[in-house]
Amino acid sequence: QQEKEDFQGKLKLREHLSQTAGKSETTPAPSKNIDLEVKQLQCKLKNSNTEITKQSTTIKSLKKQVQEKEERIRELQVNISRLERDLIMKRHLIEDLKSRLKANQENEKTSSETLESLERKVEALAEDKRTSIDSLKERLNVAMKKSQYEHMYHKVKDELEKKDLKLTKLESKMIETECTMTDLETAASQQLHGLAKQSAQALETLQKELLLTSDKVEEFKTFVKTLTRELHHSIQELRTKIELPKRMEDMKECKKGLSQECLQLAASILNVSTTDLYETAKTKMEFEKDKEWLQHIQKLLEAQFPFASYLMDAVLEKLNEKEKLVEEYSSLMRHTV
Repeated sequence: QQEKEDFQGKLKLREHLSQTAGKSETTPAPSKNIDLEVKQLQCKLKNSNTEITKQSTTIKSLKKQVQEKEERIRELQVNISRLERDLIMKRHLIEDLKSRLKANQENEKTSSETLESLERKVEALAEDKRTSIDSLKERLNVAMKKSQYEHMYHKVKDELEKKDLKLTKLESKMIETECTMTDLETAASQQLHGLAKQSAQALETLQKELLLTSDKVEEFKTFVKTLTRELHHSIQELRTKIELPKRMEDMKECKKGLSQECLQLAASILNVSTTDLYETAKTKMEFEKDKEWLQHIQKLLEAQFPFASYLMDAVLEKLNEKEKLVEEYSSLMRHTV
């Protein structure tokens, strides 16, 4: 309503402004102030017109809202009337249920008494059944124990019979093994006796062969020693045969190499002649060589195998020396003849 009153006031203002504007247009403009006022009034009029249009749009929207609210109120009134009907029906139902509940409570009292009596009877029957079940369980346990003991007895009996059979088999096997062991012992003892005889015979033959080989080795050593002695003796004989004709020539050569004063000085010290001094020096050198050669042969004979090649070299050395001496002796004999 207030909005309507504002709207009506604005309409009146608009009419008043339009009237004043019409009057101002009919009357001549006496001055500039009046024109300014007119312009201001026109601006106000325009503003008021825009405001009026805005207000009219708002009024239209408000009217629509009012209509919608009225429709909503109608719908709510319909719903309220329907809910009131539902409430009345529910009240009737509640009263009906209350009456039924009272009847059921009375019936429950009677049924509870009957149920209590039935429970007592059932408990008594259950106790009787429990006692009978316990007795039956005891009987069943006794019967089960008897059957278990019988089963265990039969099982143990079967196992004992099996073990008896195994023992008899083992005893027979033990007897067989003892027989085989005695047979093996006799055969082994016979084989050992045979092997002992064979080994004794083999040892005897080996000892004989060792004795023969040792004898052969000793014979070989004596052969080598006699051979070396004979070589040494023959070489010494050849040397003595060659010494006499060569003595003078050697003395001449020695005198050429050494001064006469040195030889005389050495001979006077040793109290021998110069020729004897030269001979002793030469024979001493040859004796040392022969001694070394004989010691070398002895070492080779006492050394470990193999030593044949070294022994052959040593013997060939002396044979070559003998051959040279023989050639030298033959050449000397030719010159003397």
